[in-house]
Amino acid sequence: MSGRIARACAALLLAGCAAPVAPSETPTVAQARAFFEETESELLGLWIASGRAAWVKSTYLTEDTERIEAAASEAVMAATSRRAREALRFEKLDLPQDLRRKLDFLRLSLSLPAPAGAAERAELARIASQLEGHYGRGKYCRQDDCLSLDDLTEIMARSRDADRLLEVWTGWHAIAPPMRASYARLVELANAGARELGFADVGDLWRSRYDMPAAAFEAEVHRLWQQVKPLYEALHCYARARLSAHYGADRVSPTGPLPAHLLGNMWAQEWGNLTDLLLPEKGGAIDLGAAFARKKIDEREMVRYGERFFTSLGLLPLPPSFWERSLFTRPRDREVVCHASAWDIDYQDDLRIKMCIRRNEEDFTTIHHELGHNYYQVAYRKLPPLFRESAHDGFHEGLGDTIALSVTPSYLVEVGLLEKPPADELPPLLERALEKIAFLPFGLLVDQWRWEVFSGRVAPADYNRRWWELRLLYQGVAPPTPRGEELFDPGAKYHIPASVPYTRYFLAAILQFQFHRALCQTAGHRGPLHTCSIYGSREAGARLARMMEMGSSRPWPEALAALTGERRMDAGALLEYFQPVSEYLAAENRGRQCGW
Repeated sequence: MSGRIARACAALLLAGCAAPVAPSETPTVAQARAFFEETESELLGLWIASGRAAWVKSTYLTEDTERIEAAASEAVMAATSRRAREALRFEKLDLPQDLRRKLDFLRLSLSLPAPAGAAERAELARIASQLEGHYGRGKYCRQDDCLSLDDLTEIMARSRDADRLLEVWTGWHAIAPPMRASYARLVELANAGARELGFADVGDLWRSRYDMPAAAFEAEVHRLWQQVKPLYEALHCYARARLSAHYGADRVSPTGPLPAHLLGNMWAQEWGNLTDLLLPEKGGAIDLGAAFARKKIDEREMVRYGERFFTSLGLLPLPPSFWERSLFTRPRDREVVCHASAWDIDYQDDLRIKMCIRRNEEDFTTIHHELGHNYYQVAYRKLPPLFRESAHDGFHEGLGDTIALSVTPSYLVEVGLLEKPPADELPPLLERALEKIAFLPFGLLVDQWRWEVFSGRVAPADYNRRWWELRLLYQGVAPPTPRGEELFDPGAKYHIPASVPYTRYFLAAILQFQFHRALCQTAGHRGPLHTCSIYGSREAGARLARMMEMGSSRPWPEALAALTGERRMDAGALLEYFQPVSEYLAAENRGRQCGW
C-alpha cells in the first residue's frame, strides 16, 4: 500500500478504505462499497473548499479570487475524473442499486469534465473561471458613464424608447466577443474529458443524467415542447400585434419575428415587463414595487416573506448564518457576480443566497425560487454525498417556482401586500403567461445550441449564425441589427460563459405546474388551478418534504410519483393552469396571421 493511500486510509478509518485491486483480481461488492465511501469523503471535502472559493470569487470579483477559485475547481475536476476512471473497474459487477447509481453519478457529476492531463485540466479550470469573471465585470460604457447589467436590465424593463433600447441591447452584447476564442477552447478541453469518461461529447454527458438513454431524453424534451408550442405561438401572435400597434409596422412587422430588443428583457426570454403594452385595457398588473415602498419593505424583509411561506408549510426557519452570510444587495465597493443563485456551502447548515435584489415583483418571485433550492438542500442533507441532489436538475429549479405559483392575489392580500384582489383575474394570469409561457422556447434552445456546439455540428466559425437561427426557429425572435461572426451573442447570457446546463429550466417550467396541481389537491383546493395558494397547508408541506428528502437516491420517476402520483413529465397541468389565457388569446387572434 502506497504512502498516499495509507494516509488516506488513516483519515478514513471509520468509513473503511478500499485497497487497490490488482489487475488480475476480480473486484467485489465490498470493495466497491468501501471505494465509494472513500470517494464521497474525499469529494465532499473538495466540494466544500471549492464552494467557499467560488463564493469569495463571486462576491469579491478580482483576478486573485478568480485564480483561487480556478485552483479549487481544478482540484474537484482532478479528483472526480480520477475517481470516475477508477470506478470503471466495478462496471461489470452486479452492484446493488445504490452503488450502481453512485457509479453513474460519479461519471456524470461534472458539467465540465476535465482531461486527465494536468496542464489541460488546469487550463480548463482557468478558462472557466475567467469566462464567468468576464461576464460578471461586464458593463456598457459611454465615455466615463458605465452601466452595469442591473442598470441595463432596469432600462430594458422600463423604457419604451426603441432607439434607447437598441443602444442598451447592443451595448450589453458587446461584452461577449472577447470570450469567443476562450469558449471554443473550453469546448475542446471539456469534450476531451467527456470522451475519457466514455461519452461522445459534453452534450452526450449532460443528456445522460436523466435515468434514460441520451437520445430518449432528447426526444422527451421535444415531446414536451410540442405540447406547449401552440400556446406559445398564440402568445407570440398576440404580443406582436400589440407591439406593432405601439411601435409601428416599420419596427415590428405584423407577420414577422419579434425584435429581440423590444421585449422588456435583455434576452427576450420573459416578457412580463411589458404589462403596460400587452395587458388588456380593462386591467393592469399588480405593482408590488409600490407596496414595498409604501410599507417600507427592504430587500432583507422581502426574503423574510419567502422564508415565512416555507415555514407556513411546516418547514424549519433558515439558520442564523443564512442571514449573516448571504448577499442581498449589490455592494458599492467591489465587483460581484449578481446573477441570483442559492448556495449550500458545507452540505449541512451553511445555506446562502447571492442576489442583487430589486424591490419589484420579478425579484420577489426569484427570491422564492432561490429559497426553494435552499430548502431542497436542507431536506436531502442526511443522504450520502453523491445523492445530495434533486431527482434531476429540473426538480431543483422547479421547486421554488412551484412555491411562487402560490403567490396569488389572494395570498398577497392575506400577507398584507395588497388591500384587495383585482376585480378581473385575467390580467394577473396573462402577466404570468408573459413570464412563464414566453420563457419556454428560450429554455429549450440554449442547450440545443450547446449540444450542437459540443457535438461539432456547429463549428466556432458559425457560433453566432446558429444561435440566431435557433432563436428564430423556436422563439420567433430576431436581432435588431445584423450579427456577424466577429460577435459572440451566446456569451451575453450568463449560463453560457458559466457553463450551467439550461434544459433544467425548460423542464422546471413544465414540472412546476405538475407539482403545483398535486400540492393544491393535497391542500384541498377547490376552484381553478391558477387561484390556488398552498400557503399555510401543512399537508402540502409534508408531501413536498417527502419528495425532497429522496434527493437523487432513486430514479426521478419515483420522486415524481411520490409528489404527484404520476411517473411521466407532462404539460397537462400547465395547459390547465393557463386555460383562461388560451381562450382569451384565441379570441384576440381571430383573423390574424400567426407564425413567422
